[in-house]
Amino acid sequence: MSHQTGIRGNEQLAKVFGKAKNGKLRVVKVSIENEQLSCSGTAEVKKDWERDYDKLVSPMLEESVPCYILYRLDVKIPLGYSWLLISWTPDTASIRQKMVYASTKATLKTEFGSAYITEEVHATTLDETTLDGYRKHKREFSAPAPLTMREEELQELRKTEVHTEISTNTRHQTLGGISCPLSDATISAIKDLVRGNYDYLQFRIDLAEERIHVSNAAKVELNDLPKQVPEDHARYHLYLFRHTHEGDYLESYVFIYSMPGYNCSVRERMMYSSCKAPFLEELAALGVEVIKKLEIDSGSELTEAYLLDELHPKKILYRPAFAKPKGPPNRGAKRLTRPTNEDEV
Repeated sequence: MSHQTGIRGNEQLAKVFGKAKNGKLRVVKVSIENEQLSCSGTAEVKKDWERDYDKLVSPMLEESVPCYILYRLDVKIPLGYSWLLISWTPDTASIRQKMVYASTKATLKTEFGSAYITEEVHATTLDETTLDGYRKHKREFSAPAPLTMREEELQELRKTEVHTEISTNTRHQTLGGISCPLSDATISAIKDLVRGNYDYLQFRIDLAEERIHVSNAAKVELNDLPKQVPEDHARYHLYLFRHTHEGDYLESYVFIYSMPGYNCSVRERMMYSSCKAPFLEELAALGVEVIKKLEIDSGSELTEAYLLDELHPKKILYRPAFAKPKGPPNRGAKRLTRPTNEDEV
């Protein structure tokens, strides 16, 4: 698009550009006049670039008239000083003006020297042309681009991947997972559970510090267990399920991972999923023998019948014998074959 409009710089502008590259000018204002790029204002260096910025740039701008502003920074590059190009295109400008200035910017950069221009700002409001606006632009430019939900999930998945070299000598593959440290209070609560002080513990992951904390420790009746499961955050639960089965009294530790669907952020879902296996290893090291691991969406699933079915699946004692299916109806009389001579002999 550099020559789409056919607009080029005049001789006066070329002389100003030469003077600017020598470091004598701080600001050069370029406008399109009479189908030419021409210099419509300059300002010399006064102090450092930050203190000169608002004092020298603001007077150059007209509220409804587009222009280009070349602003000299104090950073040295091999060719001389680096320059900032501000494309001032106010929203109140006409569509033709916006198109002409957008199509001519590449020509301006070529004639001034693209290697000198290290930064660019496209401004449509006066606030964006101030020093604060420039700094905000730098922060936003350096920030990562927004990701879709799918890209966020892939990014979190890559963080938890275990890269294992696969070759003919490979004997095993390391299981993936994130080992989050346990807080001192969490370790104490687990030990108290083993001693019999509690029969229910709830754990949460602090996403900022990536540490597992105990969020509830109590004696909970089975009927009240569903009420302990939050509906807006994921949690780990450890419950000592006391019950009888086939006449025997049993006490079984059940580990429950509750995840209320997409009410949680992507990072929260990935963290709880990745930390589960290492956390179960920590529980085993502290003396907790988990008999059954469950995953639920809602606390309403935690009924006595559900826990019994998971811990003691019903055995099918009677398996019906295979019954040969009947043939199709009306298939006609049985076919008879005529005896051969060999049969008669």
